[in-house]
Formats: sequence, structure tokens, C-alpha cells
Amino acid sequence: MSGTLYGVGVGPGDPKLMTYLAVETIEKCPVIAVPASQKDHALSYRIAKGMVKGLKEKECLALSIPMTKDQTTLEECYRTAANKLIHCLEEGKDAAYLTLGDPTIYSTYIYIHRLVKGQGYDAKIISGVPSFCAMAATVGDSLADRSQQLHVIPLAYDMEEVPDHKGTKVLMKAGSKLPLIKQHLEKYHLEAVMVENCGLKDERVYTAANQMPDKAGYYTTVLVKEADHD
Repeated sequence: MSGTLYGVGVGPGDPKLMTYLAVETIEKCPVIAVPASQKDHALSYRIAKGMVKGLKEKECLALSIPMTKDQTTLEECYRTAANKLIHCLEEGKDAAYLTLGDPTIYSTYIYIHRLVKGQGYDAKIISGVPSFCAMAATVGDSLADRSQQLHVIPLAYDMEEVPDHKGTKVLMKAGSKLPLIKQHLEKYHLEAVMVENCGLKDERVYTAANQMPDKAGYYTTVLVKEADHD
């Protein structure tokens, strides 16, 4: 009987934000997988290490995916990762792929998940706390009030459409685009808060655009809200 692949969201940073189901699922899987060249290089592994018993003793697949937008390269890496996981499943082993936040939000895992399911194997998703939800809790405000719209925008690509969106805008992976973001905030007279490394030891919170640096780490999120809360 083949094993099952689990895409497990470990949350945004603080191990205590992992769900009971996430911890339970990882603990029962003899194999774990991480999106890095070594397990200790994966932030998702370091987070899980804070809550999961016996994690160090588990077999680990290091499934490194390059930081590139070249689709041919990415698809080849996804297929390679899926095949390695399928090999474990064919041996009857359950495997837990550890991913930051929630596996359904801009996660590398989902592409591997589809390939594994497409080959007829069992693959399931275990939800985790998304980084922008944890960020809103950190700054003590809602993501959206009443009828406000909520837009989640990955700035690893571009921010050309950002001004057209009404309501609350969550700008993810914003660290390298901060000068543009600050120009946008000033031009449209918008309120914003920024959190770098939410839930981690080096977390930094900025409550106004003029406080924000011009560059920050990859795990940086900016929350832009309409000035008038309906």
C-alpha cells in the first residue's frame, strides 16, 4: 500500500502558532521534506523543530527549488521533487512536506502536490496560519472591516496594478520593493504598516511609511489600509 504525502503549513514563524494537526501529522510521518539543500537551511524545518518531537531522527528529503522565474527550470525541479517523494510513497512511507504559512498561498508545495496527485497517489493539505493573518494580529488591527475588499499581492513580480485595488492590500515578499511602495503610499496618501520576519526572533514592526527602511528581508509584508474605515 502506498503512503500519503502531506503538505504541512507550519505557520509564519513562531512554533507555537503551529496547529495541533500540523504537529500530529509531522510526528506520524517517517519522512519529511523541505524546500532547501539541507534541512537546517529551511526556515520551515527550524520552526517545526520547536514543536515536533523526534524531528531530527526522521528521514529528510532536501528538495531545493531555485529562486528563478524561468518556468522550464522550475517545472523540471518540481518533477524531480515529485518523483523523489513518489519513491518514498511507493515504499509505503508517509511524507510531510514542510512549508511556511499555509500551503495554499503562494507555496512551492502546491505544484509538487498536483504532480503527485496527477500520478494517482494520495496527497493532502494541512492548513497553517498565513503570515499576513499573523501580521494583522501583531499590529492589533483587522485585515478588512465590514464590506472592505481584501487583496493579497505578491511583489516578487510587480506592483503595477496595486493602485487600482480598493480596500485592504497585503503586499507580500515586499522587502526589495520598499522604495516603490513608499512612493506609492505617499502619492495616494495611504496608511500602512510593515512587519519583517513576523513571529521570528528578529521581527521588526514599522507603523508608518516614513519609518520603513529602503530594503528589508525576503519575509517582509506590508499592510495597506484605506484611511477611512467604513
